[in-house]
Amino acid sequence: MSQIYLIRHGQAGTRQNYDTLSALGQRQARLLGEYFAARGLVFDAAYCGGMERQKQTAAEVASAYSEAGRPFPAVETHEAWREFDLDHVYHAMAPQLCAADPAFRAEFETQRQQARADAADETAEIHRRWTSCDMKIVDAWLHGRFPYDGESWTAFQDRVGTAPLADGDANIAVFTSATPTAIWAGRALDIHDARALRIAGVLHNASITVLRVRGGQVRLFSMNEVPHLTRDEWKTHR
Repeated sequence: MSQIYLIRHGQAGTRQNYDTLSALGQRQARLLGEYFAARGLVFDAAYCGGMERQKQTAAEVASAYSEAGRPFPAVETHEAWREFDLDHVYHAMAPQLCAADPAFRAEFETQRQQARADAADETAEIHRRWTSCDMKIVDAWLHGRFPYDGESWTAFQDRVGTAPLADGDANIAVFTSATPTAIWAGRALDIHDARALRIAGVLHNASITVLRVRGGQVRLFSMNEVPHLTRDEWKTHR
């Protein structure tokens, strides 16, 4: 039986620079690595998606292992674990939503102004919560409301489904994001549609979700664990 540790990246940066870890995100990832190393958890392989925040999370964990004098496998990049391209979804969907809905256009412009005003403050609320504009934009992509030249929701699910899940006797670390984690947790629960996004919405940064694989069957063993984040202020969702 293999155990797949799906690790969500640490807290991301600001809206203007989302594909990187914030200072808190780096700490969350380091605390996770220290937690694993202190418990003598040995990984036989490690993968990450191609996004910088995923790679940086992996690097912090590997560094914690190195400082503890413990080996950590070389991290292999596998595009199945990449999150959907939220920046591209925004750039494609927001203008079309603005053209179709004046109320959305006004709300979205207010959000943009707030993001610009707080661009230098990583802790500002505008960078740390999903707004109604965010949800409307993602929903438009999810349901194909407008023309889109990027990866569709269906294509994204199919890509995530190509991820390698070792079936044997191994511990595998996977550094990924909320939605790929949610898709695989959902599949283990026989959920194969957009309801998986309800799982993504509750996942903490730097959280651990464990799948167990035996005989080709994937089972959800635990989800959204954060034993390494012992202070409330370290527990974040975005």
